Amino acid sequence: MNGPIKLLLKNISKERNTSNFTWWLGEGVQGEPSRNNGDLSEYNCTYMTLTPLQIIITSDCNQRRSFICTYNLRSSSYTAKTIQSGHASRSRPKRNVNAMGSSVSNIETLLLEADKELRRMETTVGEPTDDNRDKFIQYLLAGTKESSLLNNDTISHIINCSTGILLLSMKKCDIQTNPNPPALFEQVFEIFRIIASRTGSVTSQTFVIKHRKGTIYQRSYKSADLGNAVLGSEKDGEFVKLPSYSALRAQLKGQSTIYTQMSMFSMNPHPSDDISGTVCSILLSNGESDIKLENLTEMIEIFMPRPAALALTNNTVVLEKNTNALTTINVSDPNVTVIFNAEPSANLSLVVTLSRGSPRNSTYSNSTAVLSPTGGYRWMITPEMLQQTPGVWYVDTRLFNSTWEPGLTLTFTSFMSKCLYWHTGRETWTTDGCQVGERSTPRLAHCLCNHLTLFGSTFFVMPNYVDISRTAELFSTVSENYVVLALLCAFFGLYLVTLLWAGYADRRSRSKRKMTLLEENHPGAQYNYLISVQTGHRKNAGTTARVTVKLTGTEGESETHTLTDPDKPVLERGAVDMFLLATPFPLGDVRNLRLQHDNSGGRPSWYISKVTIQDLQTRHVWHFFCDCWLSADRGDGMTKKTFNAAKSNEIASFRNIFQSRTSTGFRDEHIWVSIVDPPSRSPFTRAQRVSCCMSLLLCTMAINIAFWNIPIDESSPVIFTLGSLQITWQEIMVGVQSGLLMFPINILIITIFRSIRPRIISNSQKDDSEENLRPRAITIPTILKDTEEVISLVSRSPRNKMSEMPRLESTTDLCSALDRVHEFLQLMQGESESDPHWVYCSKFLLAGLCHLLMDLERLDGKNFQSPQLYQQALNNTNVLVRKAEMVFTSHLAYCPPPAKRKKRGTDGCWLPWWCVFLGWFLLLSISAVSTYFTLLYGFEYGKDKSTKWVMSLGLSLFQSIFILQPLKVIGIAVFFALLLKPVSVEETEEIEQVLLQQQDRCTRYSGRDTL
Repeated sequence: MNGPIKLLLKNISKERNTSNFTWWLGEGVQGEPSRNNGDLSEYNCTYMTLTPLQIIITSDCNQRRSFICTYNLRSSSYTAKTIQSGHASRSRPKRNVNAMGSSVSNIETLLLEADKELRRMETTVGEPTDDNRDKFIQYLLAGTKESSLLNNDTISHIINCSTGILLLSMKKCDIQTNPNPPALFEQVFEIFRIIASRTGSVTSQTFVIKHRKGTIYQRSYKSADLGNAVLGSEKDGEFVKLPSYSALRAQLKGQSTIYTQMSMFSMNPHPSDDISGTVCSILLSNGESDIKLENLTEMIEIFMPRPAALALTNNTVVLEKNTNALTTINVSDPNVTVIFNAEPSANLSLVVTLSRGSPRNSTYSNSTAVLSPTGGYRWMITPEMLQQTPGVWYVDTRLFNSTWEPGLTLTFTSFMSKCLYWHTGRETWTTDGCQVGERSTPRLAHCLCNHLTLFGSTFFVMPNYVDISRTAELFSTVSENYVVLALLCAFFGLYLVTLLWAGYADRRSRSKRKMTLLEENHPGAQYNYLISVQTGHRKNAGTTARVTVKLTGTEGESETHTLTDPDKPVLERGAVDMFLLATPFPLGDVRNLRLQHDNSGGRPSWYISKVTIQDLQTRHVWHFFCDCWLSADRGDGMTKKTFNAAKSNEIASFRNIFQSRTSTGFRDEHIWVSIVDPPSRSPFTRAQRVSCCMSLLLCTMAINIAFWNIPIDESSPVIFTLGSLQITWQEIMVGVQSGLLMFPINILIITIFRSIRPRIISNSQKDDSEENLRPRAITIPTILKDTEEVISLVSRSPRNKMSEMPRLESTTDLCSALDRVHEFLQLMQGESESDPHWVYCSKFLLAGLCHLLMDLERLDGKNFQSPQLYQQALNNTNVLVRKAEMVFTSHLAYCPPPAKRKKRGTDGCWLPWWCVFLGWFLLLSISAVSTYFTLLYGFEYGKDKSTKWVMSLGLSLFQSIFILQPLKVIGIAVFFALLLKPVSVEETEEIEQVLLQQQDRCTRYSGRDTL
């Protein structure tokens, strides 16, 4: 013990009882401890007693004692020394930290003032106060920023002052009652950041700054040279190895020069029981702001020495034959990694099994490994293997495929390690994003982290970064990485082949798309029914036979009509054929439908699925669920059947709506399946569907490869958990962003194609020319036949009270037929209440009489038995035409107006036909952009990663096409069936075209445009 200390103690002990006197000893007091109550470290305290005189080291630093300190106060050379007692102090001039504020603009003067302020704080009880500490750091930081040039001595002086205020703050006397703010270290470290940016900008060599509590390594790099760079000193065991440039490039964001600073501290700025050994800080900067690295695809390797670590204790056991060795590990922290070594005395292999609760417990035995000489008999037991569960764990060690030898021994060693980082937001140490590396030893911590900055939950997840400016460079690597290019070429080849087939199928479909106006409709009949006949999808469901249909309603029945079309085949397998059937009057509520075929042709059997009849005047719809064979050799062997209209509960049943919606969904809404069999009347063609599928596929590939294998954000909150399945906020946001990028433009394209008005070419001119070229020959038999047909059709309604007309044989019969027509006109004239039945009957009769009058006028009277008979027929017909016109006008005036057809504009809008070019332009544009980015990412990833991506893409496409989209269609069908219960009726603009054709036939038949 030096002289000044002895003199001080001698003066204190004069004439006093010093048996209970103890003093805390500060740094600089020399002496050897006589008793050690703790490990010798910087966090233990030393005190002395006088009776007996001895120096003691203890870890209990909270007891109240007097102080004896020797301070080495540094001005610029740290040569001044003074002695300060806990009971006396030398008076000195009053001063405070504000003196530094006036010297901020001059760094040298500021540092001299900082030295004086540190000396004052060291020798003043209660210092540093919170206010003085904060001002000291503030002034020192401001001076460092304003200094234009920092030499090595100035930098060293700044770091010493920064470290000094940090150490004084951490060792102040009232640290327990007035702890430092958690951000204190970050405030001081900001000064180090400024120094790093200044020194890194002037040197490309490693610049090393050593101070009392650590070392700072600084260097500047070109951006491309930062990959796999080593920061620090591998010789001293304190260094950081960065990942490859491909993993860093996205977050370097094209910076040309990067300034690095790696700082290693021997003391922990945020004291915690979890931290032992050194603390490392890494900073990357572009000279103006910090560069954050987070969620990297490759880990940053951090090596930190642990000089104070205790030596490992070996445990050697003799392994007898057919026995095992059991090691107990007491895990108190669920986040630690246990490094377990089991080294045998001979060269053989061991199998180790981890279990909890009891040795070799099958219930809790979840991890097994084989230790061999090549692996160094080393086993890392991670927190996941420990199930993050503290407690007693057992490691069972046995021989594995090896022969036991006498005297075989096993030497066991184990230690625990944990890598943490300081989370400024939570102000705590956390393991998020960090794990223990395999090169960890008791004296060297090896940590693997995927970030340099702190985690934070963000709303948007950034895709993998790709540098567009390197397009030419990346595309030049096609000979080395052709995986993605080959995949795209295969897809485009398949697309072209499918497009050719789709174009051919569309041409065939257009020829079959025509709505049929039944040839057997009477030209004067103006009450129209739309019949939709759906043939089943069973094998050989279509028919070659001649099929007839007859409708029966509450107010009459129709003629028997043949379902045929001279321009196209009808009633083929899976087809939906639409026919316009016209009657002279309303049939009322359609109750029955009779279908029959003549069993002709090579495949006469017909499976009829469903028939829908729609009254085009009242918009009422009747459904007939057939689902049966009309066949002589299938089903019940019948070729003629009568079906009853479905009741309301049958139409709205779950089975009917579900089947209808599912069929429509797969044929129209499932974009992939609809290519094969789209709805026959949809304007959305197969070629357009194939191209939309290709566009959707290319978009899927581009977005999939952009977000493929992005780093997992461990701090992202878990939104949903089902067993082992967890859905995090990050995954949800990736899905939302992918949907926002992919679906709007593709849905727009599909909507355009669906909503384009079909260009229907009228056949009326063709029909006119054919009629003009072949005028009908007028004879007495044709006149008699036409008159007989009109009366026969009118007599089919019970309301008309007209009996069946016998066959007309001569002109004499014509006059009697006209008398019956006159009686019927008188009956209609006597009806006081008008309704659609009398309107359409009178209209039909007027058309028939006008036609008869035209024929009589064109016919020569010589064809009659006498000129008087011809003149009588002509005069009677004229009178009947005028009377029929009067009856029709009367009933039409007093009849309630018929229900008008809904226009397309009420449910949506048709786009003009030229919008198809807009759809194709958008489709080609999005396909080209998607192809470009897919190739760019593929060349960026390289061949190996691209191959893995292709495999994951295949699984994703399979899941989308065969699982997700069918589930979507079925889900929508169930939703409609359970909740909305609609009855779907096919709408088409061709109805108007066919109605015009029937109207045109009536005009030519009657010779009047007003009918």
